[in-house]
Amino acid sequence: MSKSLLSLLPAGLVVDQVTVDADRVVVAAHVRAVTAACPLCRRPSRRVHSRYSRRLGDLPWQGRMGELRLQVRRFRCPAADCPRRVFAERLPTVAAPRVRRTRRLAEAQRTIALSADGDPGARLATRLAMPVSGDTLLRLIRAEPMAPIPTPRVIGIDDWAWRRGKRYSTIVVDLEHRRPINLLPDRQADTVAAWLKAHPGVEIVAHDRAGAYADGIRRGVPTAVQVADRWHLLHNLTDALREILTGHHRDLRAAAKLAAAPVDGTGQEAHVPQPDQGGKPPTRREQRSAVIQAARQARFEKVVALNARGWSQTRIAQTLGLDRKTVRVWLRSGQPPPWRQPAKGSQLDPFLDHLHRRWDEGCHNAARLWREIKSLGFTGQRTTVRDWARPLRQTIPGTTCAVSASWRAPSRRRAAWLVVADATEIDATEQAFVTALLSRSPKLAQTVALARAFRTMVREQRAGELDEWLLATDGTALARFAGGLKRDLAAVRAALSLPWSTGPVEGQISRLKTIKRTMNGRGSFDLLRHRVLEAA
Repeated sequence: MSKSLLSLLPAGLVVDQVTVDADRVVVAAHVRAVTAACPLCRRPSRRVHSRYSRRLGDLPWQGRMGELRLQVRRFRCPAADCPRRVFAERLPTVAAPRVRRTRRLAEAQRTIALSADGDPGARLATRLAMPVSGDTLLRLIRAEPMAPIPTPRVIGIDDWAWRRGKRYSTIVVDLEHRRPINLLPDRQADTVAAWLKAHPGVEIVAHDRAGAYADGIRRGVPTAVQVADRWHLLHNLTDALREILTGHHRDLRAAAKLAAAPVDGTGQEAHVPQPDQGGKPPTRREQRSAVIQAARQARFEKVVALNARGWSQTRIAQTLGLDRKTVRVWLRSGQPPPWRQPAKGSQLDPFLDHLHRRWDEGCHNAARLWREIKSLGFTGQRTTVRDWARPLRQTIPGTTCAVSASWRAPSRRRAAWLVVADATEIDATEQAFVTALLSRSPKLAQTVALARAFRTMVREQRAGELDEWLLATDGTALARFAGGLKRDLAAVRAALSLPWSTGPVEGQISRLKTIKRTMNGRGSFDLLRHRVLEAA
């Protein structure tokens, strides 16, 4: 065995023999030291009582399982007053007492367990020549205590669901280093306060608008600065606007109808030029054909370009995945081959006379026409009739384009976001809807103006405008929302002046949920806590 290979063994051992079998490498070794200390009185001894052999699993060697057969000595304790008369020499750097694996193998298997959990980790360890059961991997996770983490200065806390609506817990994240530092079993104020009292030194705490967290922080660390999360502030604003829009059902429906056609700046319907009578929008089949034609054309151009660079036809065919005969035909023709297939008859051809007659009679409902020709033997889908009727419907006087006519009125939550969104965040139809809605209700327009000012203030963190905005909301529909901000004014003001938020906490919650799902719902709280805090 080479010296470089022997150097991989734990320090303090002397190799006696190496045996290479089909599935494993067995290394026989003994301890280099002459003396050993009694584990009770700590006195060294040189008097050997007996010897025995320990078989320890070790790291794999070149794809084979590793095994360390270690000769261990028993010593007589030299102290007459020591209750331990005979003791075995301890090997703290090699293996723990009464175990059957080396420390380095246990560390490797524990790392696998933290990343892949029990049964999946066992399958991975077996493939890596470190066979172990899933239950043993879970015991390895729990066997090692977690290293203490220094108390951070800035933390973020948020809840996550074991089972939505039933059971919740809390995650604590160090915002300066963006790593989780603890999981709490619930989201009660007492639990948060107790943890903060046990970790003095926290100066800033970012959290959502939950009252339990605010109360727990005040009781645990009264001097800490609370920072309300800016996303939750805007989410609360949207909820307030949604409740306000509850009393504007008629305005919402009327604005949606006006938005179905182009509108001018006053919210009135504008003149719409009629589409070209001869224009026919491409069908889905024609669109797919166009995509395929473009891909073939691009490949043809590559063939021509490579031929111009002096490549052989065989090399071009191998590079582009074509047949060599195909490359030769393309280059001889000097132009793209005529890929377009001759037009085939439509399934509607036998029924066109009936469809045109019914259309002239005033029946413009594609679903009804489809049912009629279906009873006459048509076997196609309703979309075929709808595609046939679309260009004819555009020629009817007084109708708008099909896309605008099919625009549906948004929900209250969607409308609450539309009225405060920037013009670059919504399309023309949605802008027309907002304009029509605000033009119908001056009182609502005033409320939306205040909401937009608050959104800008939060996004740009203009803490100096908060007091003036709160005064402007007196007597308006946003007065109740502003009252909630006043009850948590210090945290809201800190959110508009400090850079901290619960964004990194939400990212750690997403990671936590991924780990939790890999445990198939059978992992306990302590096991999940180890994996979240220790897994890389």
